[in-house]
Amino acid sequence: MIARCPRKATEDPEKVRTALLNLFPDAHVEEAEGEMRAVTGSLEILRQRIRDQRIRDTARGELIKGRVEDVLRFRLNKQAAFAGRVSFSAGSPLGDIEVLVEDADLDALIDDVAESTVGKRLKA
Repeated sequence: MIARCPRKATEDPEKVRTALLNLFPDAHVEEAEGEMRAVTGSLEILRQRIRDQRIRDTARGELIKGRVEDVLRFRLNKQAAFAGRVSFSAGSPLGDIEVLVEDADLDALIDDVAESTVGKRLKA
């Protein structure tokens, strides 16, 4: 999984790094040419935050919408990530965190990260 986002010249690089690490704490983060990039194999904290915020169905819809064959692409709000929250985004002035996941079984990955709550009574 790769998460990348622009870093504007006016932004503190440590705050952008924190935004990425708040959702992907096991990631290796590097900066290059006005962009920060995080690479990790784990979506566990993202999954947990989605459950804690009780936005599984919304998240599931966004993940399904962002799927093309074996690639999943979605955007998260950088400012919300800095606060440790998940907010799907489409055009923040500071730039979004674009997440790219490649997996042979995206159905299982989506089910794991954001299981459907329709017709179920799930515990947070």
